[in-house]
Amino acid sequence: MSLTKDSLNTLADAILHAHQALRPQVAVTALTHSAPLSALTGCEVFLKCEHLQHTGSFKFRGASNKVLALTDEQRKKGVITASSGNHGQALALAGLRAGVPVTVYTTTSASPTKLAAVKAFGAKVISLDTDPLSVELEAAKQAQQQDTLFVSPYNDLDVIAGQGTVGAELVEQLPDVDAVFIAVGGGGLISGIAAALAHLKPGTDIIGCWPENAPTLQRSLEVGEIIEMEEEETLSDGTAGGVEPGSITFPLCQQLVTQTVLVSEQEIREAMKAVARFERWMIEGAAGVALAGAIKLAAQYQGKKVAVVLCGRNILLEKFIGAIQ
Repeated sequence: MSLTKDSLNTLADAILHAHQALRPQVAVTALTHSAPLSALTGCEVFLKCEHLQHTGSFKFRGASNKVLALTDEQRKKGVITASSGNHGQALALAGLRAGVPVTVYTTTSASPTKLAAVKAFGAKVISLDTDPLSVELEAAKQAQQQDTLFVSPYNDLDVIAGQGTVGAELVEQLPDVDAVFIAVGGGGLISGIAAALAHLKPGTDIIGCWPENAPTLQRSLEVGEIIEMEEEETLSDGTAGGVEPGSITFPLCQQLVTQTVLVSEQEIREAMKAVARFERWMIEGAAGVALAGAIKLAAQYQGKKVAVVLCGRNILLEKFIGAIQ
């Protein structure tokens, strides 16, 4: 996809179409002003509550939009995907509601809580003892061999358009938003939100946030091409893993992301703890990454209205408690 003005407008139109077509199965999530976090940072902090979306993450948006776009033949054959949990869970529920069989490839290290939810929605789970990118490439290979559609968690314009509905909602809820902080893995969420805001509110800062331990796409943006790199363990398992070669999210991020920021595991922990203390919500590590990024760059946005996307809540209770102690 060449990122011409026309192609970006086409993506924006797809987002606006999804914004209407996905209702009521996809919820409009609240945008909540946090007085304590605003006092802490000196910014006007608004929390976009994607952790309260169905299946506990924003992923239900993109999965639902993809299922909506399937042909009758694709629906009968079913779909294959790769996921550490949230995307798989979202696609499993969207498939269950539409009568579409779903198979999810994942790593043996994926969250047991997330995988249990995937299975509860009737999807078949295949676990491989390898890294997330290798799982993704194997799932795509199996889909091709079985003549079945592979649904990428991020490298798919229907999925990106679905995620972009977060941006459409943001503009309706906070028309004068100055900046949006978003945790990034493969880049589907930030690409969709950025495309929506570029169309609906040009000039809004889009800040991509990564864990220092798992910044593959951020490093790729720095060097100007998609690279492979060794990642370390991170609380933000939802953003961990490499990026599929040729992913459309790479040029979208190149063109639409204003700034990037890396946060430490301790900063992620502190952000998760802050949301629990001030807002009484349990969020997963990836959501903590976005808030940690906002706290880290707060000096740049004093008095400005910033939205932080709390992208999910799917974390083991024991892991959460261990993280915030």
